Amino acid sequence: MNGNANAQWPDLPFAAWHESCDTLLLWMQIVGKVRIACTPLINHWWNSTLDVTSRGLIAPAMPYRGRSFDVVFDFTRHLLSIEASDGRAETLALEPMSVADFYAAFMRALHRLDIDVHIWTTPSEIDGAIAFEQDRTHAQYDRVYVQRFWQALVQAKRVFTEFRARFIGKASPVHFFWGGLDLAVTRFSGRTAPPLKGATPNVAAWVMTEAYSHEVSSCGFWPGNGGYGRAAFYVYAYPEPAGYGDTRLKTGEAFYDKNLGQFILPYDAVRQASNPDALLLGFLQETYEAAADLAKWDRQALERAPSRNQASR
Repeated sequence: MNGNANAQWPDLPFAAWHESCDTLLLWMQIVGKVRIACTPLINHWWNSTLDVTSRGLIAPAMPYRGRSFDVVFDFTRHLLSIEASDGRAETLALEPMSVADFYAAFMRALHRLDIDVHIWTTPSEIDGAIAFEQDRTHAQYDRVYVQRFWQALVQAKRVFTEFRARFIGKASPVHFFWGGLDLAVTRFSGRTAPPLKGATPNVAAWVMTEAYSHEVSSCGFWPGNGGYGRAAFYVYAYPEPAGYGDTRLKTGEAFYDKNLGQFILPYDAVRQASNPDALLLGFLQETYEAAADLAKWDRQALERAPSRNQASR
């Protein structure tokens, strides 16, 4: 492990940038809804997600009337770029502005590229949401902390990708969900799941049914807006097998949050560890094993032998 490893995991206190985080989430929802409007539904809404890149986040290769276009959040230059396959492009500065102003500027930029997309302008997964075109409450953009958040995503994606490589069953990409501003990767047992109960604000029941149609063990990272109040890694199983929350973990900094129904590992515990990758991978592995063993997954058929995983190194 590189002695500078911890420096790669930036300090990310949610209280210091929560207003910027809330604004960024809403900006990304606007782009995400355009992505849904332009792409065919892929199982579990995998078509809707964004990807982490070496410069920020991207909504890639969205088809539109014979062309395609990317939308790029560049957090190194603090620009939003729309780049079409015919060579045309538009850019917007990422700077403090209201959600209403961002929405208007983004839609005008699309229109200049002859891309006219209509979206439902009510934010998803948010109680008391304000329509994008009316929201002048959320208007913060802190360059320093937005860039730190992206750098944390870069590190999380790197470790999540290592974790995903251990699994040969059905698994999601490591992808970014703009509804909750979280990076996630999900493993599937191959069995269908019972209908999901409960409701998510401004999300239709059939949408959640599509997302959770099959049995999963899922892990992710959020910056502090996911119910825990601080940046954290999370793991949950659906349906949750009996005894899952009582699992005794070797990762001493982790715990099961009964209110969330998730195992939580604080981001700071990873950032401050002598070996952040090993701590996070250990947490992801043991919480997956708890779900898979209690739910009787066919692990031999679903997992890659460790020696195979190391072969190319």
